[in-house]
Amino acid sequence: MHDHRRLGRELELFDTDPLIGAGLPYWLPDGAVLRHTLEEYIRAEEQRAGYRHVYSPVLGKRELYEISGHWAHYSEDMFPPMELGGEQVVLRPSLCPHHAVIYRSRAHSYRELPLRMAELGGMYRAELSGVLGGLTRVRAIQLNDAHIFWTLEQVAGEARDALELIRRVYGALGIEPARFRLSLPGPGGKYVAAPELWKRATALLTEVLEASGLPYEAAGGEAAFYGPKIDVQVADAAGRESTLSTVQIDFHQPERFGLHYIGADGARHRPVMVHRSVLGSVERAVAHLVERHGGAFPGWLSPVQLVALPVSDEQRPAAEELVRRCAAAGLRAEVRGRELGSLGTRIRQARLVPYQAVIGAAEAADGRVAPRLRDGRRPGPLPAGELVARIGALVAARGTALWDEPEGAAVRE
Repeated sequence: MHDHRRLGRELELFDTDPLIGAGLPYWLPDGAVLRHTLEEYIRAEEQRAGYRHVYSPVLGKRELYEISGHWAHYSEDMFPPMELGGEQVVLRPSLCPHHAVIYRSRAHSYRELPLRMAELGGMYRAELSGVLGGLTRVRAIQLNDAHIFWTLEQVAGEARDALELIRRVYGALGIEPARFRLSLPGPGGKYVAAPELWKRATALLTEVLEASGLPYEAAGGEAAFYGPKIDVQVADAAGRESTLSTVQIDFHQPERFGLHYIGADGARHRPVMVHRSVLGSVERAVAHLVERHGGAFPGWLSPVQLVALPVSDEQRPAAEELVRRCAAAGLRAEVRGRELGSLGTRIRQARLVPYQAVIGAAEAADGRVAPRLRDGRRPGPLPAGELVARIGALVAARGTALWDEPEGAAVRE
């Protein structure tokens, strides 16, 4: 069983320091590469799905969260207000109030809807010290968030599209959902008192789940304060579940912020606001990926995608030339020479790297390399240019396959 806290430090992805503070991890170079690659991928997927990205500040006036309902229902999880120039500002606990204000800043026609607004933005939660752990529970969060503004008639179809986007991303990351949960209010919680809106939102999400053919379980006490949601649950090796992705219907904030669009009849109408997150917290997503793959990430996501291993110092120039070819093709590669030990030692040290390129005297003489795949397969010597092109195509496909031929076609060690 992999523990992301231990493995993340061994792989030099992230660490913590008491001087920075509990629940505030910092990212080391390989971890930063992993995070950047993940963020760039999800941003590109959202763009292809019709989302437009925005930036918004991590601070907001207390009044903003009073309007949204966070202050009344969520303030115990927020950091205390700061006094600035006679105003109180707070670190935001979510991005949705900012996105509601951005929507409100311009007039909108029904022809623009659905309007899909996305952001990879920071937010902050005043988590108690006792619940903090690695990357799964932190105080500073980078959230893959989006808010879609649409007409009531568009909600079901767009929510199904959001679930399909989640499915596609999970496939690229090699993630399996443990279950789908319809999260509903429960007794004793702080929820917006609007029974009819809750009933409508619950009916819509139930329709979406049933139309998608997904098995799901209803769970009381798991809803957001403003509405029900579909939670995509993932599990670690010990069977502990956490929420990675969500689709939430919100009638509450559009009303509180006075959001509207001009309909075909020329009159003002209230849009529905749907909160949608594919990766959720980037920190939690990376923690799950570390534990799911044990550090052997899909090739496109791996911090180092190829290591060039010269058998002797005489082959180092050929290894460096291969690394330059990789860099020109957008691949992350490095040379690991004899100064790091014998060839066998270097192969073992690079066991989590997707591709190893061994270059001996024969390979250096004719511009070929002998690739070794992380799973033990050895496709046989290839021209350096062909190897780089094949790996580049696999990386560009954003899949989990290491080679583009049937399993067993290459020789295994």
